Amino acid sequence: MRAISRVRGTGPLRHMWAPWRIKYVTGAKPQGCVLCQKAQATDDVAEQVLYRATHNYVLLNAFPYNSGHLMVVPYRHVGDLTELDEAECNEMMRLTQVCMRALSRCLSPDGVNVGMNIGKAAGAGIDEHIHLHVVPRWAGDTNFMTTVAGTRVVPQSLDDTCALLAPLVAEEAGAG
Repeated sequence: MRAISRVRGTGPLRHMWAPWRIKYVTGAKPQGCVLCQKAQATDDVAEQVLYRATHNYVLLNAFPYNSGHLMVVPYRHVGDLTELDEAECNEMMRLTQVCMRALSRCLSPDGVNVGMNIGKAAGAGIDEHIHLHVVPRWAGDTNFMTTVAGTRVVPQSLDDTCALLAPLVAEEAGAG
């Protein structure tokens, strides 16, 4: 999965910029696995955990490509999709559907990107613990600010997005 903020070049080699993620790339990295730490945390609001199921949990991405960018994460620390058992995989896909319905109700996106980057070479920022990205998209969301100013506009704070989405994800999960 990739989000393109600005593309230059028309030949076979195109350059993509995502300058809003530089804080993640260059910032201090926590000790241990951040996804395991969030799974074990007790304050879901502070950690922006939207929902907890049996084998997976849902949380907002701390460095979102768009408002509502969330992730479905297995509790078990594995680095490859093939390491998940059937129950973990099935629940991950069910929660992805739940999240898509909740995002639709809350933010009315025009589309959604769903994907995983498995391994550093595939673009995984956290390669030791798989996670599935669910990114709402709108026509024109790669707008002039991103293209001209190299700035991503995410119009809603993570805390506000968390407060709006958490009850909807829980409701949709109960309906599933």
